[in-house]
Amino acid sequence: MEYIIATIILFISIIIYFKIADKYNIIDKPNHRSAHTQITLRGGGIIFPVAFIVLCLFNLNEVIEHYWSFGLGLLAICFISFIDDIRTLSSKVRLSVHLLSVILLLYFTNTFSLMPFWVWPIFFVMIIGTLNAYNFMDGINGMTGMYSFITLLSLLYINKDIISFTEDSFIIYPILASLVFLFFNFRKKAKCFAGDVGSMGIGFWVIALITLLIMKTQDYKYILLLSIYGMEVVLTIIERILLKENIFEAHRRHLYQLFANEKKVSHLIVSSVYAVSQLIVNVFLINSQLHLLLIILLIFIPFGGLYLGLKWSLKKQYNL
Repeated sequence: MEYIIATIILFISIIIYFKIADKYNIIDKPNHRSAHTQITLRGGGIIFPVAFIVLCLFNLNEVIEHYWSFGLGLLAICFISFIDDIRTLSSKVRLSVHLLSVILLLYFTNTFSLMPFWVWPIFFVMIIGTLNAYNFMDGINGMTGMYSFITLLSLLYINKDIISFTEDSFIIYPILASLVFLFFNFRKKAKCFAGDVGSMGIGFWVIALITLLIMKTQDYKYILLLSIYGMEVVLTIIERILLKENIFEAHRRHLYQLFANEKKVSHLIVSSVYAVSQLIVNVFLINSQLHLLLIILLIFIPFGGLYLGLKWSLKKQYNL
Protein backbone atom coordinates (compact mmCIF):
# COMPACT_ATOMS: atom_id res chain seq x y z
CA MET A 1 0.00 0.00 0.00
CA GLU A 2 2.91 2.34 0.81
CA TYR A 3 4.27 2.10 -2.73
CA ILE A 4 0.86 2.72 -4.33
CA ILE A 5 0.39 5.88 -2.27
CA ALA A 6 3.97 6.93 -3.00
CA THR A 7 3.40 6.51 -6.75
CA ILE A 8 0.24 8.63 -6.59
CA ILE A 9 2.15 11.34 -4.70
CA LEU A 10 4.91 11.27 -7.32
CA PHE A 11 2.37 11.62 -10.15
CA ILE A 12 0.70 14.58 -8.43
CA SER A 13 4.10 16.15 -7.70
CA ILE A 14 5.32 16.06 -11.29
CA ILE A 15 2.01 17.41 -12.61
CA ILE A 16 2.29 20.32 -10.15
CA TYR A 17 5.86 20.86 -11.34
CA PHE A 18 4.66 20.98 -14.96
CA LYS A 19 2.34 23.85 -14.07
CA ILE A 20 5.17 25.69 -12.30
CA ALA A 21 7.61 25.08 -15.17
CA ASP A 22 5.05 26.25 -17.69
CA LYS A 23 4.29 29.40 -15.69
CA TYR A 24 7.94 30.35 -15.20
CA ASN A 25 9.06 29.27 -18.68
CA ILE A 26 11.42 26.50 -17.53
CA ILE A 27 11.81 25.02 -20.98
CA ASP A 28 14.35 23.39 -23.26
CA LYS A 29 14.67 25.15 -26.61
CA PRO A 30 16.13 23.02 -29.42
CA ASN A 31 19.40 24.16 -30.99
CA HIS A 32 21.83 22.78 -33.58
CA ARG A 33 23.13 20.21 -31.09
CA SER A 34 19.69 19.03 -29.94
CA ALA A 35 18.12 15.70 -30.84
CA HIS A 36 14.63 17.20 -30.51
CA THR A 37 12.80 19.84 -32.53
CA GLN A 38 10.08 21.09 -30.17
CA ILE A 39 10.16 23.30 -27.09
CA THR A 40 9.72 20.97 -24.10
CA LEU A 41 9.48 21.45 -20.34
CA ARG A 42 12.84 20.98 -18.62
CA GLY A 43 13.56 19.65 -15.15
CA GLY A 44 11.12 16.72 -15.01
CA GLY A 45 13.90 14.82 -13.28
CA ILE A 46 13.00 16.75 -10.14
CA ILE A 47 10.88 13.66 -9.49
CA PHE A 48 14.00 11.86 -8.18
CA PRO A 49 14.76 14.14 -5.20
CA VAL A 50 11.01 14.28 -4.59
CA ALA A 51 11.06 10.46 -4.39
CA PHE A 52 13.60 10.68 -1.57
CA ILE A 53 11.40 13.19 0.26
CA VAL A 54 8.44 10.80 -0.10
CA LEU A 55 10.66 7.99 1.22
CA CYS A 56 11.31 10.18 4.27
CA LEU A 57 7.58 10.65 4.85
CA PHE A 58 7.06 6.89 5.17
CA ASN A 59 10.36 5.95 6.84
CA LEU A 60 11.45 9.06 8.76
CA ASN A 61 13.18 7.36 11.69
CA GLU A 62 15.16 5.04 9.42
CA VAL A 63 16.13 7.92 7.15
CA ILE A 64 17.35 10.00 10.08
CA GLU A 65 19.38 7.08 11.40
CA HIS A 66 20.85 5.65 8.19
CA TYR A 67 20.19 7.84 5.14
CA TRP A 68 20.66 11.43 6.30
CA SER A 69 24.09 11.88 4.67
CA PHE A 70 22.86 10.40 1.38
CA GLY A 71 19.80 12.65 1.50
CA LEU A 72 21.86 15.79 2.07
CA GLY A 73 24.18 14.87 -0.79
CA LEU A 74 21.29 14.08 -3.13
CA LEU A 75 19.36 17.26 -2.34
CA ALA A 76 22.50 19.40 -2.64
CA ILE A 77 23.49 18.07 -6.07
CA CYS A 78 19.88 18.22 -7.29
CA PHE A 79 19.43 21.78 -6.03
CA ILE A 80 22.55 23.11 -7.74
CA SER A 81 21.70 21.15 -10.91
CA PHE A 82 18.17 22.55 -10.99
CA ILE A 83 19.51 26.10 -10.60
CA ASP A 84 21.96 25.35 -13.43
CA ASP A 85 19.03 24.18 -15.56
CA ILE A 86 17.43 27.60 -15.12
CA ARG A 87 20.52 29.81 -15.30
CA THR A 88 24.09 28.82 -16.10
CA LEU A 89 26.33 28.66 -13.03
CA SER A 90 30.10 28.81 -12.90
CA SER A 91 31.93 25.50 -13.09
CA LYS A 92 33.60 26.25 -9.75
CA VAL A 93 30.26 26.49 -7.96
CA ARG A 94 28.96 23.29 -9.55
CA LEU A 95 32.17 21.38 -8.87
CA SER A 96 32.26 22.53 -5.23
CA VAL A 97 28.74 21.23 -4.58
CA HIS A 98 29.49 18.02 -6.51
CA LEU A 99 32.56 17.39 -4.34
CA LEU A 100 30.55 18.01 -1.16
CA SER A 101 27.84 15.61 -2.35
CA VAL A 102 30.41 12.93 -3.20
CA ILE A 103 31.98 13.29 0.26
CA LEU A 104 28.55 12.72 1.80
CA LEU A 105 27.98 9.73 -0.50
CA LEU A 106 31.30 8.13 0.47
CA TYR A 107 30.52 8.74 4.14
CA PHE A 108 27.08 7.17 3.69
CA THR A 109 28.55 4.05 2.04
CA ASN A 110 31.30 3.69 4.69
CA THR A 111 33.94 3.98 2.00
CA PHE A 112 36.14 6.14 4.22
CA SER A 113 36.25 3.46 6.93
CA LEU A 114 36.37 0.39 4.66
CA MET A 115 38.94 1.64 2.13
CA PRO A 116 42.53 2.85 2.71
CA PHE A 117 42.96 6.61 2.36
CA TRP A 118 44.99 6.35 -0.84
CA VAL A 119 41.95 4.80 -2.58
CA TRP A 120 39.67 7.73 -1.71
CA PRO A 121 40.83 9.99 -4.59
CA ILE A 122 40.17 7.13 -7.03
CA PHE A 123 36.58 6.89 -5.80
CA PHE A 124 36.20 10.68 -6.08
CA VAL A 125 37.34 10.67 -9.71
CA MET A 126 35.23 7.62 -10.62
CA ILE A 127 32.05 8.99 -9.05
CA ILE A 128 32.42 12.48 -10.51
CA GLY A 129 33.19 10.89 -13.88
CA THR A 130 30.16 8.59 -13.69
CA LEU A 131 27.87 11.48 -12.74
CA ASN A 132 29.06 13.41 -15.76
CA ALA A 133 28.61 10.30 -17.93
CA TYR A 134 24.99 10.16 -16.80
CA ASN A 135 24.65 13.79 -17.81
CA PHE A 136 26.36 13.30 -21.20
CA MET A 137 24.07 10.38 -22.07
CA ASP A 138 20.86 12.23 -21.25
CA GLY A 139 20.16 13.45 -24.76
CA ILE A 140 17.11 11.68 -26.19
CA ASN A 141 13.66 10.66 -25.00
CA GLY A 142 13.68 7.67 -22.70
CA MET A 143 17.44 7.23 -22.39
CA THR A 144 17.94 8.23 -18.74
CA GLY A 145 14.69 6.69 -17.54
CA MET A 146 15.02 3.34 -19.32
CA TYR A 147 18.70 2.84 -18.55
CA SER A 148 18.22 3.73 -14.88
CA PHE A 149 15.12 1.53 -14.63
CA ILE A 150 17.04 -1.54 -15.90
CA THR A 151 20.00 -0.84 -13.62
CA LEU A 152 17.75 -0.37 -10.59
CA LEU A 153 15.80 -3.57 -11.34
CA SER A 154 19.13 -5.43 -11.51
CA LEU A 155 20.16 -3.98 -8.15
CA LEU A 156 16.81 -4.95 -6.62
CA TYR A 157 17.25 -8.52 -7.87
CA ILE A 158 20.75 -8.68 -6.40
CA ASN A 159 19.49 -7.29 -3.10
CA LYS A 160 16.62 -9.78 -2.88
CA ASP A 161 18.13 -12.97 -4.29
CA ILE A 162 21.93 -12.75 -4.06
CA ILE A 163 23.10 -10.54 -1.20
CA SER A 164 21.25 -7.96 0.87
CA PHE A 165 23.18 -4.68 0.90
CA THR A 166 20.40 -2.19 1.69
CA GLU A 167 16.68 -1.93 2.41
CA ASP A 168 14.44 -2.84 -0.55
CA SER A 169 12.60 0.46 -0.22
CA PHE A 170 15.82 2.38 -0.92
CA ILE A 171 15.85 0.78 -4.38
CA ILE A 172 12.10 0.65 -4.99
CA TYR A 173 11.53 4.40 -4.56
CA PRO A 174 13.87 5.43 -7.42
CA ILE A 175 12.26 2.65 -9.50
CA LEU A 176 8.85 4.21 -8.90
CA ALA A 177 10.25 7.65 -9.75
CA SER A 178 11.75 6.26 -12.96
CA LEU A 179 8.39 4.76 -13.98
CA VAL A 180 6.54 8.01 -13.32
CA PHE A 181 9.18 9.98 -15.24
CA LEU A 182 9.06 7.49 -18.14
CA PHE A 183 5.29 7.89 -18.36
CA PHE A 184 5.87 11.50 -19.42
CA ASN A 185 9.24 11.13 -21.16
CA PHE A 186 9.14 7.79 -23.00
CA ARG A 187 7.08 9.21 -25.85
CA LYS A 188 7.64 10.33 -29.40
CA LYS A 189 6.80 13.85 -28.20
CA ALA A 190 8.02 13.94 -24.61
CA LYS A 191 6.07 15.97 -22.08
CA CYS A 192 9.31 16.80 -20.25
CA PHE A 193 13.07 16.26 -20.20
CA ALA A 194 15.03 15.21 -17.13
CA GLY A 195 17.40 18.18 -17.16
CA ASP A 196 20.61 18.19 -15.12
CA VAL A 197 18.54 17.79 -11.95
CA GLY A 198 17.28 14.45 -13.29
CA SER A 199 20.47 13.00 -14.72
CA MET A 200 22.51 14.05 -11.69
CA GLY A 201 19.80 13.02 -9.23
CA ILE A 202 19.17 9.50 -10.48
CA GLY A 203 22.87 9.09 -11.30
CA PHE A 204 23.77 9.96 -7.70
CA TRP A 205 21.21 7.47 -6.36
CA VAL A 206 22.34 4.64 -8.65
CA ILE A 207 26.01 5.28 -7.85
CA ALA A 208 25.24 5.23 -4.13
CA LEU A 209 23.54 1.84 -4.47
CA ILE A 210 26.39 0.36 -6.52
CA THR A 211 28.94 1.70 -4.03
CA LEU A 212 26.98 0.14 -1.15
CA LEU A 213 27.00 -3.17 -3.04
CA ILE A 214 30.74 -2.99 -3.69
CA MET A 215 31.49 -2.12 -0.06
CA LYS A 216 29.32 -5.04 1.08
CA THR A 217 30.81 -7.63 -1.29
CA GLN A 218 34.27 -6.10 -1.92
CA ASP A 219 33.64 -7.18 -5.52
CA TYR A 220 34.40 -4.46 -8.06
CA LYS A 221 32.68 -6.25 -10.91
CA TYR A 222 29.47 -4.43 -10.00
CA ILE A 223 30.92 -1.24 -11.47
CA LEU A 224 30.03 -2.90 -14.77
CA LEU A 225 26.32 -2.44 -14.01
CA LEU A 226 26.96 0.89 -15.78
CA SER A 227 29.33 -0.47 -18.41
CA ILE A 228 27.35 0.55 -21.53
CA TYR A 229 27.32 4.20 -20.45
CA GLY A 230 30.96 3.96 -19.39
CA MET A 231 32.12 2.43 -22.66
CA GLU A 232 30.26 4.97 -24.79
CA VAL A 233 31.53 7.99 -22.87
CA VAL A 234 35.16 6.83 -22.68
CA LEU A 235 35.34 5.94 -26.39
CA THR A 236 33.68 9.23 -27.37
CA ILE A 237 36.15 11.22 -25.25
CA ILE A 238 39.07 9.35 -26.84
CA GLU A 239 37.65 10.10 -30.29
CA ARG A 240 37.31 13.81 -29.51
CA ILE A 241 40.84 13.97 -28.11
CA LEU A 242 42.19 12.37 -31.29
CA LEU A 243 40.24 14.96 -33.31
CA LYS A 244 41.71 17.70 -31.08
CA GLU A 245 38.29 18.88 -29.98
CA ASN A 246 37.46 20.49 -26.64
CA ILE A 247 35.98 17.58 -24.67
CA PHE A 248 34.13 19.99 -22.37
CA GLU A 249 32.05 21.54 -25.15
CA ALA A 250 28.66 20.13 -26.15
CA HIS A 251 28.70 17.92 -29.24
CA ARG A 252 26.79 15.33 -31.26
CA ARG A 253 29.38 12.57 -31.56
CA HIS A 254 27.77 9.98 -29.28
CA LEU A 255 26.54 6.92 -31.14
CA TYR A 256 22.99 7.42 -29.86
CA GLN A 257 23.08 10.98 -31.22
CA LEU A 258 24.19 9.79 -34.64
CA PHE A 259 21.34 7.28 -34.77
CA ALA A 260 18.77 9.82 -33.55
CA ASN A 261 19.97 12.86 -35.51
CA GLU A 262 21.53 11.57 -38.73
CA LYS A 263 19.88 8.16 -39.12
CA LYS A 264 16.54 9.47 -37.79
CA VAL A 265 15.92 6.32 -35.77
CA SER A 266 13.17 6.67 -33.17
CA HIS A 267 14.44 7.90 -29.81
CA LEU A 268 12.40 5.21 -28.11
CA ILE A 269 14.05 2.44 -30.13
CA VAL A 270 17.56 3.79 -29.48
CA SER A 271 16.90 4.18 -25.74
CA SER A 272 15.43 0.68 -25.55
CA VAL A 273 18.45 -0.83 -27.33
CA TYR A 274 20.82 0.79 -24.83
CA ALA A 275 18.71 -0.42 -21.89
CA VAL A 276 18.45 -3.97 -23.27
CA SER A 277 22.19 -4.02 -23.97
CA GLN A 278 22.87 -3.16 -20.32
CA LEU A 279 20.34 -5.79 -19.23
CA ILE A 280 22.24 -8.45 -21.24
CA VAL A 281 25.48 -7.34 -19.57
CA ASN A 282 23.83 -7.42 -16.13
CA VAL A 283 22.48 -10.96 -16.56
CA PHE A 284 25.94 -12.17 -17.56
CA LEU A 285 27.60 -10.16 -14.80
CA ILE A 286 25.34 -11.33 -11.99
CA ASN A 287 25.73 -14.99 -12.92
CA SER A 288 29.44 -14.91 -13.73
CA GLN A 289 32.09 -16.31 -11.38
CA LEU A 290 34.98 -15.40 -13.68
CA HIS A 291 37.91 -13.18 -12.80
CA LEU A 292 37.14 -9.44 -13.07
CA LEU A 293 39.63 -8.89 -15.90
CA LEU A 294 38.09 -11.70 -17.96
CA ILE A 295 34.58 -10.35 -17.32
CA ILE A 296 35.70 -6.92 -18.54
CA LEU A 297 37.16 -8.42 -21.72
CA LEU A 298 34.06 -10.53 -22.40
CA ILE A 299 31.88 -7.43 -22.08
CA PHE A 300 33.98 -4.78 -23.77
CA ILE A 301 35.36 -6.75 -26.71
CA PRO A 302 31.95 -7.56 -28.29
CA PHE A 303 30.13 -4.39 -27.24
CA GLY A 304 33.14 -2.16 -27.91
CA GLY A 305 33.66 -3.78 -31.30
CA LEU A 306 29.99 -3.33 -32.18
CA TYR A 307 30.11 0.29 -31.04
CA LEU A 308 33.20 1.11 -33.11
CA GLY A 309 31.81 -0.71 -36.16
CA LEU A 310 28.50 1.14 -36.05
CA LYS A 311 30.24 4.45 -35.38
CA TRP A 312 32.58 4.01 -38.35
CA SER A 313 29.72 2.99 -40.62
CA LEU A 314 27.56 5.99 -39.71
CA LYS A 315 30.44 8.46 -39.96
CA LYS A 316 31.34 7.11 -43.41
CA GLN A 317 27.71 7.17 -44.54
CA TYR A 318 27.15 10.76 -43.47
CA ASN A 319 30.71 12.07 -44.05
CA LEU A 320 31.12 13.07 -40.40
